[in-house]
Amino acid sequence: MESRRLAGAALVVVAGVVAYGVYAPDFAGRLFPSAEPAARRAHDALFAAKPAPAPAASPAASASRLAVVSVAAAKRVDYPVFIDGLGQVQAENTVTVRTRVDGQIVKIAFAEGQMVDAGDLLAKIDARPFQAALNQAKAKQDQDQATLANARLDLVRYSTLAKQSFATQQQLDTQNALVNQLIAQEAADAAAIDAAQVQLDYTTISAPIGGRVGFRLVDQGNIVNAAQQTGIVTIAQIEPISVVFTAPQDDLPRISAALAAGAPPIEARTSDGATLLATGKLAVIDNQVDVTSGTFRLKGEFDNKDHRLWPGQAVATRLRVEVEKDALTIPDRAVQRGPNGRFVYVVGSDNRALTRPVTLAHEDADVAIVAKGLSEGEKVVTDGQFGLQPGARVAVDAASGAGGGS
Repeated sequence: MESRRLAGAALVVVAGVVAYGVYAPDFAGRLFPSAEPAARRAHDALFAAKPAPAPAASPAASASRLAVVSVAAAKRVDYPVFIDGLGQVQAENTVTVRTRVDGQIVKIAFAEGQMVDAGDLLAKIDARPFQAALNQAKAKQDQDQATLANARLDLVRYSTLAKQSFATQQQLDTQNALVNQLIAQEAADAAAIDAAQVQLDYTTISAPIGGRVGFRLVDQGNIVNAAQQTGIVTIAQIEPISVVFTAPQDDLPRISAALAAGAPPIEARTSDGATLLATGKLAVIDNQVDVTSGTFRLKGEFDNKDHRLWPGQAVATRLRVEVEKDALTIPDRAVQRGPNGRFVYVVGSDNRALTRPVTLAHEDADVAIVAKGLSEGEKVVTDGQFGLQPGARVAVDAASGAGGGS
C-alpha cells in the first residue's frame, strides 16, 4: 500500500514538471536538453495561436446605419376644436311609483324592463272598499236631495200662508234657513262623492311618465299603504336622456360663447374614448364653479332612440367649441417635450433631422395645431425619435404617409 502511494506521488511530480516544461520550454531545455524542441512545439500549439483582432468598422459602414423614421407633412385644414371630459348619464326624469291608498294589490300589469307610455296601467289595488264608500256617498246625496226638495215645497207653502197672515214671518224665515242648510248639505254630499271617486281612481295605478320600468318592488297579493316609502316600481325616462360632465374653469369663456352662438354639438363615447355611443347638443351650463376642483358642470341632451346610453353609465365626452379655419396641423405624436419646451424633429431635403421649437394653439390625443415654428409642407418625425440626434441623417419609412427616401 505504501509503495502505491509513493508511485502516485511520483506521477504527480512528473506531470507537474512536464506541464511546467510545456509552459516554460527554456526550463525544460536546461533540465532535459533533448526534450526542449518538443516542449517548444507544445508551447506554441497551446499559447502562441491567438485570434486576430476584428477589423474596426469602416466610416462608410457606420454611415450606412441610418435611423429609420416615419414622417408626416404639416398641412392646413379646418380643424374642429374639442374639449374632452368625463361624465355620467342621467335619466331625463326618474319616478318611483307609489300607491296613494291602502289596500291589496290584485294585479301587476307590467313586465320588468318594459318600455311604457304615460297613462299605461301598472297595477290594480282591490277597489271594493272604495266603490262601497262611493256608493254610500251617492246614497247620502240622494237622501239630502229628497229632503231639500220637501223643504223647498214647505217654503213655498209658508210664503203663501204668510201673505194671507196664516203663518208668521218667523216661521217663514226658519223654513228659508232650513232650505239653505239643505243646499249646503247637498254641496257637501257632492264633494264627498268626488273624494270617494278620487280614492277609487287611485286603485288604478298608471305610469306618470313614459320610460323604462325597472325591477318590480312589490309582488301581486301584497298589502300596500300610502305611508310606506317602498314604491311599486321605478320609471326612468331615457328618451331623451342627459349626460352631466365637467370642464375646467379656464374653458368657461369659450364654452359660454359657443352656447350663446347656438347649442354646440357633443359626443358621448365609451369611458376609454374609443367608441362613439351617441351625438347630442349642449343644453345647460351650471350657475357656479366648484371651488374645490376648479371645474364646472354641464349637461348635454341626447335623443337616445337606440338606447345606447343608460342611466348611471360613465362616458367620455367631446364638446366642440369652435372650428379653427385653415389651421396648421401635425400629428400629436410628433410633438416632443424638452427642458426648453415643446419641439419637433424636422426632416429636410438632405434627409437630416433638425430640432425645431414650436408653439401650439391646441393639442389633443391625435392632432396638434401649430401656432408658430412650422410652415405648411414641412415634414416632421412622427415615429423613431428615440435616440435621434440633431443633424443626424435618417431614412424615411416609405410606409409613412409623407413619403420620401434616404
